[in-house]
Amino acid sequence: MTITKKYDVVVYGATGFTGQLVVEYLAKQYPAKDNLNWALAGRSLSKLESVRDAVGAAPDTPLIVADAEKLETLAAMVESAKVVLTTVGPYQLYGNELVEMCANTGTDYVDLCGEPAWMHQMIGKHQKAAESSGARIVFSCGFDSIPFDLGVYFLQEQAKQKLGHTVNKVKGRVRSMKGTFSGGTAASLKATMAAAKQDPAVMGVLLNPFSLTPGFTGAEQPRGDKPIFEAEFNSWSAPFIMAAINTRNIHRTNMLLGHAYGEDFVYDEMIFTGPGDKGEATANAVASDKSLSSDKGPKPGEGPSKEERENGFFDVIFHAQEDDNTVTVSVKGTMDPGYGSTSKMIAESAVSLVKDDLPTKGGIWTSASAFGQNLIERLEQNAGMSFIVE
Repeated sequence: MTITKKYDVVVYGATGFTGQLVVEYLAKQYPAKDNLNWALAGRSLSKLESVRDAVGAAPDTPLIVADAEKLETLAAMVESAKVVLTTVGPYQLYGNELVEMCANTGTDYVDLCGEPAWMHQMIGKHQKAAESSGARIVFSCGFDSIPFDLGVYFLQEQAKQKLGHTVNKVKGRVRSMKGTFSGGTAASLKATMAAAKQDPAVMGVLLNPFSLTPGFTGAEQPRGDKPIFEAEFNSWSAPFIMAAINTRNIHRTNMLLGHAYGEDFVYDEMIFTGPGDKGEATANAVASDKSLSSDKGPKPGEGPSKEERENGFFDVIFHAQEDDNTVTVSVKGTMDPGYGSTSKMIAESAVSLVKDDLPTKGGIWTSASAFGQNLIERLEQNAGMSFIVE
């Protein structure tokens, strides 16, 4: 029996900073109801009306009052949607019931989660229910971890063409970026650290590169926690704060794709800081920077101006070497990674679940394993991103 849903996509958290950007993108990219029937959801009807009007969405764009503290309103929202797109984090504080409802009712779900300990918990609790109901639940559909997860996937596709097979060792390096991490990212980091303080088992999950691959532990992985000089790139590299989530998602992708990258796959991720003494000094400064977890970082609901978002960018390379052969690709975005690009990435992920003929069955997925080439094409066509063979 096919259940007809009222809406293709419901944006939950539409009145938050990132949620408003998602709504603005959908209003511009998918204005016609017959193309995509979408709705805004949040706690306050008056705020939803203000956001709808401020971004220029159609006056009849549906508004849904839904509140995590009033579970019946959350359940009604989930029942009405093919896909719930949620920007309401930290997810470990506000996402538990929503994931459970989606997994149990067969409603697809996308979020911006960068919280590996919570994701580990959700996979343990809801994987079987999602498989049974047909719900396709996809975590981390923003800057963490789409450019990195799809970047490795894209490199492996190129390796198959060039070498005839995938490669078992890939380096991801942020070549350059301009923009801010979101207040939500900072809040998630603080919530994760607080959880780890209360429960030592959480710290064990955070430190394990295979925390999202239950039942599988692969090869030893580089730690990437100290500055290093890399002669092949003529640059110093420093620890990259989002590696802790990106690496876990990439190993989960490999597992979900039947270990297409090899059971001995090794991946590490860092950020270039340049050559020479200046590069070394910058690498050391990056390694010791704790501002994101301090009270000086951005707050949820805060973010950069439109001009700052539009002047932002990111450029990440993925590199593999096998004997004398190298495969190098890059993933680039033309907007601030934490907000401008992220809002487009999660929106297109939700639209892909509605519009694309995906082989993805019910379960808890990563972006590369759920969407693959479909999302690469969407992001290139609509979201100012490019996937390039170097």
